[in-house]
Amino acid sequence: MTQPIDLRSDTVTRPTPGMRKFIAEAPVGDDVIDVDPTVERLQQLTAELLGKEAAIFMPSGTMTNQSAVRLHCGPGDELLCDANCHIYNYEQGGFAQLSGAVARPVQGEFGVLRLEQLQGLIRPDNEHFVRTRLVCLENTHNRGAGKIQPYEEVERICRWAHENGLRTHLDGARLFNAAVASGIPADRWSQHFDTVSVCFSKGLGAPVGSGLAGSRELIQEARRHRKLFGGGMRQAGIIAAGALYALENHIDRLADDHANSQILAEAVRQIEGLKLEPEAVDTNIVIFRVSPELASAPELVATLKERGVLTLAIGGLQVRMVTHLDVDESAVRRAVELLRESADALRQGHRPAETGAAY
Repeated sequence: MTQPIDLRSDTVTRPTPGMRKFIAEAPVGDDVIDVDPTVERLQQLTAELLGKEAAIFMPSGTMTNQSAVRLHCGPGDELLCDANCHIYNYEQGGFAQLSGAVARPVQGEFGVLRLEQLQGLIRPDNEHFVRTRLVCLENTHNRGAGKIQPYEEVERICRWAHENGLRTHLDGARLFNAAVASGIPADRWSQHFDTVSVCFSKGLGAPVGSGLAGSRELIQEARRHRKLFGGGMRQAGIIAAGALYALENHIDRLADDHANSQILAEAVRQIEGLKLEPEAVDTNIVIFRVSPELASAPELVATLKERGVLTLAIGGLQVRMVTHLDVDESAVRRAVELLRESADALRQGHRPAETGAAY
């Protein structure tokens, strides 16, 4: 059976042979009662790449983000964020459930916020109001189709936040994509934030895990939150090894994914009934709208699946495709052919047997 071309997400990547060997040979220890040497190496390298004093390994980006929120906010505190960010949309309102905080979402442009949108949102010191404590940004922005935040705007927002006594957190799940595509190193992006979360299991290709970086004091406190949230792990070097290998070997190759996403984007531009949203593709995520006269997003996704291409409907008329290390240029070009074929089939009245859900 032919292996499908899986463009649903960069989380579907599987360990490379080199990574599997590295994992198998990794030295381990009990990372709760003692130190796991592989986890320690990973944390040191993560801190170094992000220009922070310390870092901590956790099972997921949700846990690193929510640990950061808990570091900066307590009950009755408020965070400012983009209305489409991961922290607000995809973590079950964890800021409220776990930390008693509330979010004040601000509508950005494909995930990009401007300083002028935040100015004036800090609550007055009054017993009737929550206390504004934190600004969260996401880079690259998932629902913004991998949009890279404008560096100068990030600098402006974080300077304003700190001047007004606010903390700053970066959900940098795909920060290394931003660094490779922009040429601005990860530590330069990170310097403006009190805490930074990065994901190892997306484009970097590790099986599991994320890291949170910041000052030694904050990361020591984050270790307590990790334990509370159930993230204390024993011989965690088994999974940390995959993340360590990814940091040492898979950062620069993210440029290949970005090049492949441009192939997909150009094809979408040429296919009648499809429209990129946004028009510019910055990194490895391509989102496009399907004309209702052609099909619904689930119908197009199902038609592609019949032909061996897996994509994701993220709305009734929106489809997402994500490039990654398991899909090379030849596979992407084949996916382009099948996308054209699928659009033609729908235009001619073909409807797939099963469409599935819209999300």
